[in-house]
Amino acid sequence: MKKTVWERVLFNISRFVAFFLVICLVTTVTILLFLKGITLDESAVRRNAPITFLCILLMTLIGCGLDAFRRNRTVDRPLKHILDTLEQLSKGDFSVRLDSGHGDFSKTGFDAISREINILAGELSGVETLRNDFIASVSHELKTPLAAIQNYAALLRVPGLPEEDREEYTQAILQTTRRLADMVSNILKLNKLENQQIFPEVRTFDLGEQLCACMLEYESLWEEKGLELECEIADGVQVRADPELLRLVWSNLFSNAVKFTPPGGRISLKLTTDGGWTVVSVSDTGCGMSKETGAHIFEKFYQGDTAHAAQGNGLGLALVKRVVDITGGVISVSSTPGKGATFTVRLRKE
Repeated sequence: MKKTVWERVLFNISRFVAFFLVICLVTTVTILLFLKGITLDESAVRRNAPITFLCILLMTLIGCGLDAFRRNRTVDRPLKHILDTLEQLSKGDFSVRLDSGHGDFSKTGFDAISREINILAGELSGVETLRNDFIASVSHELKTPLAAIQNYAALLRVPGLPEEDREEYTQAILQTTRRLADMVSNILKLNKLENQQIFPEVRTFDLGEQLCACMLEYESLWEEKGLELECEIADGVQVRADPELLRLVWSNLFSNAVKFTPPGGRISLKLTTDGGWTVVSVSDTGCGMSKETGAHIFEKFYQGDTAHAAQGNGLGLALVKRVVDITGGVISVSSTPGKGATFTVRLRKE
């Protein structure tokens, strides 16, 4: 940093000295010619006038030339590079970069601008990559259930199809369309959250009551699988947040716990306080996940467990993460493959 500052100081001093010397030279020549003209008669003055004019014009042109050279090097060329780069960015070429260490930038005030443009180009490149990945993932996730619906619908048209098979295929179509509808709904919710089109309606409410109500919505599912439910909920825990957004968090966590826990397994729900935090933990004895999967589990469309990929679309936990971030909380996961997982949500106390 010190070297850059000194370079700028020396450059400005040298530029000032150059212009000062040019001005002194022009002034000196003009004065000398004027003084000489005083001692000459009128005819001599007239003879020397063109020479005087040419000298003044020459010195002026030299000064203007030096100024034009300086301006071209310190202003025009950097601006042209910047404008060319911005034009390429506007056309969608996010790989272009400015060489902020180049002579056109390093000794002028444009080096900071060039660095910021490079940062902007990097951010745009990252966003473009995410957008392309998102579109590719959505296309794939939409194609899979649509292909399944198409296949089952074709089977239903087979003449003389037994009633049992007809019922099985119809149920498969209903389940697939329900999954497709849930995915589209989650995409829309996630898009609104990421674009800040959903404004939280914050109020104070009893978190324990909300957790119990959400868990009871899955009562038929856990009873059908014969799951054991353990609850440890502290009384009177109040939080200040948007209850509808938090309901999305608990619904997704409970749904995943029931979905990935084998029959006869156990699901645990715990609500405690820790200093200035309210802590909610949802545990299961399901298939669990590796550390690598846990590091990406909150990314959109990420499905580390390919054996259970048909049961989800990889958007639920991304939606959970976004809601928790908006609420000002923290979510984490700890898991051991084959022994289940624990999702922990920490919210600031009221």
